[in-house]
Amino acid sequence: MKTVAEIDEKIRNGSAVVYTAAEFKRLIREGAEVSAADVDVVTTGTCGVMSGTAAILSVPVAEPGTFERAERAWANGVPCMPGPCPNERLGIVDLIVSGTARAGAGYGGGHLFRDIVEGREIEVVVEAADRTVEARVTIEDFSYARLFTTRTAYRNYTAYVNTQPTRVKTIFSLEGLTGPCREVSVSGCGEINPLQNDPLGLAVSAGTPVLLNGSVGMVTGEGTRSTPERPNLTVIADMAGMRPRYMGGFRTSAGPECITSLGAAIPVLDDRQVAGLRVLDEEISLPVADINTRAVLGEATYADVWQRPDREVTYLPEWCEECSTCVVATVCPTGAFSRETGIDPDRCLGCTACLAACPNDAFSGDGGSLRVGGRRVPITLRQSGRRLAEDLCQDFKEMILDGRFAFTGGGAR
Repeated sequence: MKTVAEIDEKIRNGSAVVYTAAEFKRLIREGAEVSAADVDVVTTGTCGVMSGTAAILSVPVAEPGTFERAERAWANGVPCMPGPCPNERLGIVDLIVSGTARAGAGYGGGHLFRDIVEGREIEVVVEAADRTVEARVTIEDFSYARLFTTRTAYRNYTAYVNTQPTRVKTIFSLEGLTGPCREVSVSGCGEINPLQNDPLGLAVSAGTPVLLNGSVGMVTGEGTRSTPERPNLTVIADMAGMRPRYMGGFRTSAGPECITSLGAAIPVLDDRQVAGLRVLDEEISLPVADINTRAVLGEATYADVWQRPDREVTYLPEWCEECSTCVVATVCPTGAFSRETGIDPDRCLGCTACLAACPNDAFSGDGGSLRVGGRRVPITLRQSGRRLAEDLCQDFKEMILDGRFAFTGGGAR
């Protein structure tokens, strides 16, 4: 049995054995006998639509004495809540912004958060009594910018179909979930999810250093709606260290949502943790439920989502007929595609919506299907990005090997 201090010492002297979750699963599939003596750290991660994301921003908007108290505020048109500190007469506003707050159908809190992290200029409008104050700021102007989650990295997700002969607007679809059982929407990164790999809660709990959108942060505890069967986390981190590709907005038929990523490094202290890390997609249940009633209709596994189908979509420009209006560019929920530049890998979640949208089959890939009621129903939307989550695991591994992360002392070096 090892201790965290011993693993930190191995990280410092360069002798730590570190695997990403994908690398570790490959060993298991190949039949390797792995014990706690063979590995020190496994990096895990998840990336996808996570509604329970918000930010706290402290923003200078005017000279001291300009106004007494902010009553309403917007950032790039996204409504914000002034407070909890009113900052009377200081010209500074503290803003709380929900990741699902929206300026319109195509722009919301998730888009705003990415724009802030990218260093883009943000328009802030404040209403205070008899006046309106406007300012243009960047993240460099913020004295405080933290992202926090109310629930992140659910260990167990549900896939959804619509059993009615209608189209249902929902956050689990782009144009409305069609029925009866014409398509299925899925979420979750399966076997590389942090909580899937720590079923006993030995490594990831309050105080654990993690990567939130690539920035070193900390788990503050269990998230809202967390249960022993369906655990999730609350996390906080500084936005200044975040990487745009691991976050952003995601358009749905019920309004814009927020993409968030979480990485957790699991120190392997004993063989109990090795047992947890051995979990594979084929063993992880994925219930399929009716979006209308939430009644469970059947059960698949994450192998149906991530082992048999393709992880990514390929654009075939030679098949593009240059329609007057590109349907894919219009439908793409992350704005990852244009005919001029193709697929932007730093914005593409691999949702597969382009496969069905393009009338000329200019996109190649297998999105997979789930068995529901005795027949296969195609997966038309994946709201989690396995490739991006694996990239985050790789980033985390490199941080550890480079000595830029340790489990004690707040995580970052």
